[in-house]
Amino acid sequence: MAPPPWGSRSARPLPARGWYLSARLQDEEDEEDEEEDGESAPLLPPPPARSVRVRGGGEGEPRGGCAAASSSSRGSSFAFSVFNLMNAIMGSGILGLSYAMANTGIMGFSVLLLIVASLASYSVFLLLSMCTQTAATSYEDLGLFAFGSAGKVLVATTIIIQNIGAMSSYLLIVKSELPGAVAGFLSGAESGSWYLDGRLLLLITSVCIVFPLALLPKIGFLGYTSSLSFFFTVYFTLVVMIKKWSIPCPLPLSSAIEALQVSNSTGDCKAKLFHLSKESAYAIPTMAFSFLCHTSVLPIYCELQSPSKSRMQNVTVTGIGLSFLIYFISALFGYLTFYDKVDSELLRGYSRYLPHDMVIMTVKVAILLAVLLTVPLIHFPARKALLMVFFSHLPVSWICHILVTLTLNTIVVLFAMYVPDIKNVFGVVGSTTSTCLLFVYPGLFYLKLSREDFVSPQKLGACALVIFGICVGLLSLVLIIYNWIDQ
Repeated sequence: MAPPPWGSRSARPLPARGWYLSARLQDEEDEEDEEEDGESAPLLPPPPARSVRVRGGGEGEPRGGCAAASSSSRGSSFAFSVFNLMNAIMGSGILGLSYAMANTGIMGFSVLLLIVASLASYSVFLLLSMCTQTAATSYEDLGLFAFGSAGKVLVATTIIIQNIGAMSSYLLIVKSELPGAVAGFLSGAESGSWYLDGRLLLLITSVCIVFPLALLPKIGFLGYTSSLSFFFTVYFTLVVMIKKWSIPCPLPLSSAIEALQVSNSTGDCKAKLFHLSKESAYAIPTMAFSFLCHTSVLPIYCELQSPSKSRMQNVTVTGIGLSFLIYFISALFGYLTFYDKVDSELLRGYSRYLPHDMVIMTVKVAILLAVLLTVPLIHFPARKALLMVFFSHLPVSWICHILVTLTLNTIVVLFAMYVPDIKNVFGVVGSTTSTCLLFVYPGLFYLKLSREDFVSPQKLGACALVIFGICVGLLSLVLIIYNWIDQ
């Protein structure tokens, strides 16, 4: 069924409050909602102008949804919106891209990364087009408009699984890097000491830091502090570039090479332009995992100063383009440092060959701080989606809030403890939920909601996006499972 016209409040009845509340009808209940539900705070600061009412569109783009909410000139600037989008894009995926390059070659990796980045930008364009048609302000709302309650449940469930995978990948970094960081500061530490047990340290930090922060009813503080992770990522990229000349090639058998400053350019270390192996199946899922930002696009659009689809598309192209540059540089120099010996989690290679290097130590601390500040933030959308799917009929209560948070935290910690390699998280989550949120859902929703002819360029592009996402996701997942069985 085609969506009703802009400004038509009576055309679409409001379902039960616990299930769905349209952003266009929420203005008069904002203050009450924020008092009742601590998680009503968005991941990003709310738009400054909340009193603007929705009205029918005049000339140009319709003034509804995000456009109406941010029509004030006091919204987020273009640069700040780009920063917010890059902060949503960049995360633990940067640690796995060098491994992807090692298994696809420099040219193969470059082409694949460019394809994924371009398709990510195009799928955001489709989301923005649907936002102007429906006034939806969240990914779940688009699922509701396209396929009703089943669509919203499907999107919410996908987001839950995606966020659990993302949190697990972050905590895997804690498990693998925190013991090395502790050992680096304690030069006389023994290998069998309890404080060098990665699983035990993971459990302690989860109980003492992650769980209490995730219990907070408001996420404003975490939203600002997690922005530090972007600067840590840029710092990590600079260190990867610099340390390429600090590790000799061929790699030594001993890790005690702190004093060596040898150029990594011997004849035995040659970069491959194209490479194909059974590990190549992890490449596109890792890239899809790394570029996923679509659940944050609409909230950022709602904050944009003088919002329009073209202006937000420029924000998207700029943010994804800069993220592509940072990803490519870190992956390239990480690969040219370790070549075929690059680890699936890049920091482990530096921990092995430069265990007491102070610059590497600062990178570890920075990444660990970013992880511990970001994991609680990811809890909020996962918990909200979980409450919507399974507990929408229950009133908001602290008991439910605590139990759901504890359950999520337990699941994530168990995954992080017993998943042996971060590439497995990137592979499985990237080939399933990431490809759905990045390629399949935007294309499906556009095909369902758009009134254009099926042979129009945008609908053909949406159809191609869906086919690409399904084919790549299924192929990667089958190859990954086959690789597990073969091993």
